[in-house]
Amino acid sequence: MTSFTLVKPVREGERHMQGTRRSRLPAWVPGLIVTLSLVASAAPAQVGREYGDVRAYISRNWEVLTRTMDNCEVLKDPKVPERSVLYLPKDLPEPASVQQLRRQCPQVRIQRLPSDITAPGQVDVRAFEAQGLLYLEHPYVVPGGMFNEMYGWDSYFIIRGLLRDGRRDLAQNMVRNFFFEIEHYGAVLNANRTYYLTRSQPPFLSSMVMAVHDTLGKEERRAWLAEAHPYLVRDYEMWTQGAHLAGDTGLSRYFDHGQGPVPELSTHERYYRDVVGYLVRHPEEGKPFLREVDPKAPAPTPTSPVFTLQVCEQTVGTTSCTTQETLALTEDYYKGDRSMRESGFDISFRFGPFSARTHHHAGVDLNSLLYKTETDLERISTALGRADEARTWRERAARRKQQVDRYLWDVQRGMYFDHDFVTGQRSTYEYATTFYPLWAGLASPEQARAVVSNLFHFEQPGGLAMSRQDTSTQWDYPYGWAPLHLLTIEGLRRYGYDLDADRLSRKFLDMVAENFRRDGTIREKYNVVTRSSEMKHIVGYTENVVGFGWTNGVFLELLHGLQPEPARRVGRKPPPSRREQRP
Repeated sequence: MTSFTLVKPVREGERHMQGTRRSRLPAWVPGLIVTLSLVASAAPAQVGREYGDVRAYISRNWEVLTRTMDNCEVLKDPKVPERSVLYLPKDLPEPASVQQLRRQCPQVRIQRLPSDITAPGQVDVRAFEAQGLLYLEHPYVVPGGMFNEMYGWDSYFIIRGLLRDGRRDLAQNMVRNFFFEIEHYGAVLNANRTYYLTRSQPPFLSSMVMAVHDTLGKEERRAWLAEAHPYLVRDYEMWTQGAHLAGDTGLSRYFDHGQGPVPELSTHERYYRDVVGYLVRHPEEGKPFLREVDPKAPAPTPTSPVFTLQVCEQTVGTTSCTTQETLALTEDYYKGDRSMRESGFDISFRFGPFSARTHHHAGVDLNSLLYKTETDLERISTALGRADEARTWRERAARRKQQVDRYLWDVQRGMYFDHDFVTGQRSTYEYATTFYPLWAGLASPEQARAVVSNLFHFEQPGGLAMSRQDTSTQWDYPYGWAPLHLLTIEGLRRYGYDLDADRLSRKFLDMVAENFRRDGTIREKYNVVTRSSEMKHIVGYTENVVGFGWTNGVFLELLHGLQPEPARRVGRKPPPSRREQRP
């Protein structure tokens, strides 16, 4: 049981933002008046167009971030600092690399998984004596910092960078590691740790396969596609049946098969305590996710913490406190919390407070990626001479586009929004995933034009903010992330909006380079309003991790994508971008 104090003023001041739009901010100190200035519309300071120093750092850093199974370094897990354990699939003969690991790292334990795994959630990870690393056949690149394992969607952007830097063998073997995960662990995992055996991450596998394919010679391509095909089909099927279906919409949702708090948050009570505090202060939002607990009764499950809430009323010169109630978060909250982490967007308020309703939604990003998987599999089937199969994939993609247009496209607002299939309502939360359909080729030219006309909602001096809502979480305003920049910018280019793509590329590249020259690091995320790597007043993950795998990869790809001035396509007239306004 954990206790905390909530200070509640007798008259709580209204929170609002300067400008034309009011924002409901989850103030972590109730009663605090928060004022944000409008973003200046001036262009960011120029830091030069040469990035040789950054490129050299990235090239060196691939080696720093590479892990192999014969090195003790691979086992470290800052998130769950227990004794080192390496888990092998139940019946896999012990590889030579693991035998060498035994010799080099006498403290390591080698254990077998209790059973064969063909789908996520088949084993109860809470029953493991200790959490540990899951064996992979080939070397891989980790994001950096506390993320010392191979991640699902991070790896797509890392692979793009490796290929751009001429490291195809490493990139291709990372994709083969995902084939190994599907074969032995039942899915492309969130990452190769035992506590991730309950969930996947956004489905970029077909995009990884095609990225490698496009660097191969003619004879190698067919063999590569034949090798990849059965794994791509299995990965796709996981997302399009059972628990991953979004009701009867014909679309898919994120869903984690585990129960209770996530084990990878070693300080989870602090995070979940903050969640409870917010939900208590916002009872209309919090009511579905909180329940009262009899403090004398045993905990309902050993994994669910109980919180004793002390409420204090503050008047001039005095503060009086009373212990009000004992609370716990509901199982539906934890299901949403876990599913949010499968989405990769942990944490935002996109799917309700702390995205606690993630599993209630058909997401724009997920269904765009599945559309891309369907079109990739059509292309792969055609290349392999399987005409009937290619026709099936083409029909599936066409059906998904119809359902996306029905449930996720808002013609009045000209943007894509997630759909809550439980309530039957489309979300109104403006989020940068609205650009995913452009990257996937799902949008019509008219839809793309409408989405691009809304670019000004997200554009800031350092690039794209994730949303317009300052929620004190890392996947909302004012923070921007490398993956969304690459997907958005490539989506803009796909529909001919090269001037917008070039402008956003330069903003992001200049911001990363400027911060690199100041502190010598590349970071996981950036504040695109202040064009800095500073993270203030952030809830949940408070670090801005150094490394950083996907920022490295995206930097190289955006730099490559910038076209010389005379080579830009002309004759296309994208809608004007009202830059850096935040209505």
